[in-house]
Amino acid sequence: MTRILGIDPGLRVTGFGVVDAEGSRLRYVASGIVRVGNGALPPRLKTVHDGLAEVIREYRPQVAAIEIVFVNVNPQSTLLLGQARGAAITTAVIHEIAVHEYTALQVKQAIVGYGRAAKGQVQAMVQRLLALPGLPSTDAADALACAICHAHAAVTMNAAAGAAAGAAAGAASRAVTRAAVGAASGTIAGSRQVAVARAGAGRGLRFRAGRLR
Repeated sequence: MTRILGIDPGLRVTGFGVVDAEGSRLRYVASGIVRVGNGALPPRLKTVHDGLAEVIREYRPQVAAIEIVFVNVNPQSTLLLGQARGAAITTAVIHEIAVHEYTALQVKQAIVGYGRAAKGQVQAMVQRLLALPGLPSTDAADALACAICHAHAAVTMNAAAGAAAGAAAGAASRAVTRAAVGAASGTIAGSRQVAVARAGAGRGLRFRAGRLR
């Protein structure tokens, strides 16, 4: 079983969601938000760090999943969001947690089956997939969606790795079989050559014995 921390970074509100995954089975653990507030940028980044550090200490996730940020209409907003994302990633890395990154398209595709799904659709599917009693907040839902996306990706990667290992084992087995057949053929051929040589030697002896007579 793997415990996954999903993070939806933001400089006003940072969402988090914790999910346990065992194969294709998912279990909701916790979710919520870290309220960042207003003010100068450095203290706000510290709030993101401190809030996520507390979540990590309490729930002890093994891996983290976070969305990749792309440049949108407002470059300044994208830059600020990127700094919040950097603070979140740094927090996970400081706690020796592996971080996996996914695009918004990948997350929505994994949750809804449609890469351009609306936030409401993501919320509804997260509620359904985790059997939640009510709709999570949009920030918590986005974080849980990241965690679920990683759980699905891990299942796919493990299946692919298993298939590759099986193919490699099959190829190795066939190679060993061919080598064994080749060795056996060489042994048979070698035995035949020895038998022929012995037969030739026998004929030579008989020929010389005939001349002596």
